[in-house]
Amino acid sequence: MQINSAEFVVSNSDVKKCPESNLPEYAFIGRSNVGKSSLINMLTHRKSLAKTSGRPGKTQLINHFLINKNWHLVDLPGYGYARVSKKAKKTFQKFITDYFFHRKQLISAFVLVDSRHEPQKIDLEFMQWLGENAIPFSIIFTKADKLKPNALDRNIKQYSDKLLETWESMPPYFVTSSSNETGREELLNYIEEVNANLAN
Repeated sequence: MQINSAEFVVSNSDVKKCPESNLPEYAFIGRSNVGKSSLINMLTHRKSLAKTSGRPGKTQLINHFLINKNWHLVDLPGYGYARVSKKAKKTFQKFITDYFFHRKQLISAFVLVDSRHEPQKIDLEFMQWLGENAIPFSIIFTKADKLKPNALDRNIKQYSDKLLETWESMPPYFVTSSSNETGREELLNYIEEVNANLAN
């Protein structure tokens, strides 16, 4: 897939105010310091489409971006570790669940996982929650350039082994690096393929 256009549409904290179009949506979510904004900018080839920050937890709204005028990329707040008050965290985590429960345009979530670490409880619990609520998702392993291939393979296998304790099969997954664009083509082609199947 070629990205010919990527436009910011709207930010809000109320799922009822999300765009009323019928275009398919793909939601990107992960822990607050997983490199989500950098990944979105890499995928779209726009340096500052999603705001990157040295301070985890910068994204605290549902952000819609219109890609190629035919699908929405949705940037959701990170879960865990954000330096915000408990009240604020509780509020935006509620609208994350509202989004997943009520947004009929959502085709799939992409759960971002830092490939440098062994399976994190908070990531596994979130994936379990998605599965229990029948919300389709794929996994994106980020920051792959920070690891040697053997270590990367080992960490991905650890996630696979952990998930297969309760899942029949591993969800689709992608290995990415925002620094060198690893995984960009595979991820965009996957979205393009899903969109084409929806149109048939």
